[in-house]
Amino acid sequence: MKTSAALDRISPSPTLAITSRVLELKRAGVDVIGLGAGEPDFDTPEFVKEAAIAAIRNGQTKYTNVDGTAELKEAIALKFKRDNGLTYAANQISVNVGGKHTLFNALVATLEPSDEVIVPAPYWVSYPDVVQFAGATPVVVKAGAEQGYKLTPEMLDAAITPRTKWVILNSPSNPTGAAYSVEELEALGEVFRRHPHVWIFADDMYEHIVYDDFRFATIAEVCPDLYERTLTVNGCSKAYAMTGWRIGFAGGAAWLIKAMGKLQSQSTSNPCSIAQAAAVAALTGDQAFLKERAAAFQTRRDLVVDMLNAAEGITCPKPEGAFYVYPSVAGTIGKTTPGGKKIETDEDFVGYLLDDAKVAAVQGAAFGLSPAMRISYATSEALLTEACQRIQQACSALR
Repeated sequence: MKTSAALDRISPSPTLAITSRVLELKRAGVDVIGLGAGEPDFDTPEFVKEAAIAAIRNGQTKYTNVDGTAELKEAIALKFKRDNGLTYAANQISVNVGGKHTLFNALVATLEPSDEVIVPAPYWVSYPDVVQFAGATPVVVKAGAEQGYKLTPEMLDAAITPRTKWVILNSPSNPTGAAYSVEELEALGEVFRRHPHVWIFADDMYEHIVYDDFRFATIAEVCPDLYERTLTVNGCSKAYAMTGWRIGFAGGAAWLIKAMGKLQSQSTSNPCSIAQAAAVAALTGDQAFLKERAAAFQTRRDLVVDMLNAAEGITCPKPEGAFYVYPSVAGTIGKTTPGGKKIETDEDFVGYLLDDAKVAAVQGAAFGLSPAMRISYATSEALLTEACQRIQQACSALR
């Protein structure tokens, strides 16, 4: 017995590996500050938790429709209309076990070995691996700080071939926090119109975490003529602090939603019935707390950006959204640690931070663009201040 060729094409998630390492160190009594996890430190809102408790007491503990209850699909349709001006019928909505499951279902249900998927880098770590698991080829297009970590129309047009099936657009981005403006989406839309065989996977998971009066928009909203070939993806994990509840969802063409449901029927079947009831409450309840939490994240962002830019060898752009920064660590490459080890890669640098400063970040290599690192500021201001002070001291100690 040996593992399958499909499994051999993928790697374990490096972000989850960092999280596991931090938990091990904490259990061992090490004073480590983990800035690697993409998880809000806020609790799930009380009214959402109460809805879950009520669902349990009311006996909502049985199987549901494979791709979501009628009640949750209705709530998702309301959310898409309210927040994005998009109209989806029940047969155009898929409910999945988290956003990663949505990605998996959509790509595995549609990709052939000859297909290509354009993945802008820096990218969320799962994008290329799921493409490869499906047997297709990820085409990584590097969009650095000079492009604001965003794909330009020229870069997109140059990357599309007759084999391109999907382009993944993640805004605001994990890992950079970069977000596409309405004007930038309109410009990308012009390219997509010239290539009608290409579909768009619009990952909007961080929609409600944007700053400085940035106006979030999604491409099917900005370019209605692309609606039929766009899968608009979202979920409850980030904005609603429901990472462990595992609810992701998407709106798209009825045939695609049906195909995703067919795959789901032979894998997970329905998402947890109780989590679905909680998601109904999250999407239909009072949304005022979303702006309050975004304001708290903005304060943390500003603190982290300012402190990292004061560290020798680090340059940190200010992102438009999400709860990550993606600073360049180019100024540390070639230097030597107090222990005598030369920093040759961003993986060396984050390893040095973990070993010497007891701060955990994720190397840029995991996201396809080096030398950099991803830091999550989804933790308290006190911990962020302490972590950034440690990073400053660690950078000063390099020679």
